[in-house]
Amino acid sequence: MFQRGGGLVRQALGHFHPSPGRGWLSSLQSLIRLQVSAARKGVVSGKARWEEEKTDDGVKWKQLEHKGPYFAPLYEPLPDDVKFYYDGKPMKLNVATEEIATFYAKMLDHEYTTKEIFQNNFFHDWRKEMTSEERKKIKHLEKCDFKEMHKYFVDKNEARKALSKEEKQKLKEEADKIQEEYGYCILDGHREKIGNFKTEPPGLFRGRGDHPKMGMLKKRIMPEDVIINCSKDSETPKPPSGHKWKEVRCDNTVTWLASWTENIQNSIKYIMLNPSSKLKGEKDWQKYEVARRLKDVVDKIRSQYRADWKSREMKKRQRSVALYFIDKLALRAGNEKEEGETADTVGCCSLRVEHIKLHPELDGQEHVVEFDFLGKDSIRYYNKVPVEKPVFKNLQLFMENKDPGDDLFDRLNTTVLNKHLQDLMDGLTAKVFRTYNASITLQAQLKALTNAEDNVAAKLLSYNRANRAVAILCNHQRATPKSFEKSMQNLQAKIDAKKDQLAEAQIELKRAKADLKAKKDVKSKAAVEKKKKLLEKIQEQLLKLNVQATDKEENKQIALGTSKLNYLDPRISVAWCKKFGVPIEKIYNKTQREKFAWAIDMADEDFEF
Repeated sequence: MFQRGGGLVRQALGHFHPSPGRGWLSSLQSLIRLQVSAARKGVVSGKARWEEEKTDDGVKWKQLEHKGPYFAPLYEPLPDDVKFYYDGKPMKLNVATEEIATFYAKMLDHEYTTKEIFQNNFFHDWRKEMTSEERKKIKHLEKCDFKEMHKYFVDKNEARKALSKEEKQKLKEEADKIQEEYGYCILDGHREKIGNFKTEPPGLFRGRGDHPKMGMLKKRIMPEDVIINCSKDSETPKPPSGHKWKEVRCDNTVTWLASWTENIQNSIKYIMLNPSSKLKGEKDWQKYEVARRLKDVVDKIRSQYRADWKSREMKKRQRSVALYFIDKLALRAGNEKEEGETADTVGCCSLRVEHIKLHPELDGQEHVVEFDFLGKDSIRYYNKVPVEKPVFKNLQLFMENKDPGDDLFDRLNTTVLNKHLQDLMDGLTAKVFRTYNASITLQAQLKALTNAEDNVAAKLLSYNRANRAVAILCNHQRATPKSFEKSMQNLQAKIDAKKDQLAEAQIELKRAKADLKAKKDVKSKAAVEKKKKLLEKIQEQLLKLNVQATDKEENKQIALGTSKLNYLDPRISVAWCKKFGVPIEKIYNKTQREKFAWAIDMADEDFEF
């Protein structure tokens, strides 16, 4: 197994040394306390640590030391009594062939293995890894029987769930030990948490949507695939015995610790710092500050692209319409791809004529554009949008004498558009527009939907509705979870039971009032008050359950997490929580609170994006 001995890396000296459990925020808070004290004496301006320690030369760190990645365990062959069958007969597989067969066997009860493209890609890649003798015999996937293998893994999984408390604790302690050794680095004297420090195990590629590469073999990452990044004066991570790193470099203009290229998409994968680290927090904060700068120039930009709708240059007209879509519909710019290299996904610049339909009038609205294409991660973007008349006229012009497969914006590409955006504002990209529009939308929706008199449950429903408006704007969809119906049935059962409790409580209160009317004593009066409080408590619980059901139903096909973590300035949510008395943990879980520690520390209830 590719694991290495040794304790934690030595901790370098620095001005602040956070304890393992507290991270950089505790150091930051200490620094702020010192700065506040000094500010009172007129010494400093009270800037936060992440703002003070920025450099203009692109240097991200001066010292970086870590243990490198933790590699996925090697394959353990199946027991002799667990067999693979071909054409009804047991067949002993080579270890490498067997390992790949187990990837498919584990997924037998998954929808993926019913898809023809998944089956074809798997079988093609599996046969490539077989011995010549195995290839001669195994020629048809439908003759392969993985059921015994599948049962073995199901039983193994059930056995893991049935472990005693002591056995589970032992496994946790082993995982914690690995986390301690590989899950932290030393960055400029501070012990910082690393994000995902493990290499991804081999398996079958799934992809999102109907990805054309689903089912292909994701190969095992070896030390020889990995580039290590650390400082020259640090202790270089030791590769597993008998192996060596692809390369060791010292690049302090980047924040990744290790990288490798995966074999499916040929994309580079990185081991990065945890989102709660100081560098990540600083990068997050700067991202939202760039989006906030856009609000100062967005009116000017909009006036400019509107004027360009009438330009004599076709290039400017196409650019202005594309920018209108990016601004109003939060479309991604879109990147060119190698033909057949990935799924047929497009963004704004790569839209083809076949991706839109023009309706002079539709459903009582004029100048409607109907979009239908696969966006990022093969998620379908389908939308009918009324647009301004000049945009509609220009689209008609762009589509003239073109075939369905022709580019809608044939004078435009992402490079040209991104250069134009940079000319409009330093740091401006299509993603900045998405971040700006998402954050502005959330802020406006929260102001419109939140009622200060509501209880916390109702306020949370308002928050999720505001977040939902953003998710719809950004096309963050998901398939309805398989467990949705059962989950809703369970929730409805709770609601029905609570209604029965409410009816019973109302009857009991009525009896208590009749008893008080008859007896008019202290004991009867106390009984009425007690029954009133119980009734109020049940009414509040029922309201909470009803709100929960409404929220669940409205969220079933919307993915709120993507916008919340990537496009919404967290200071908006923090300020809302502080203003309306909603606990921050109701909005952000522990991991998210660590990621947005800078925002929680920085924003007060009056923050405006």
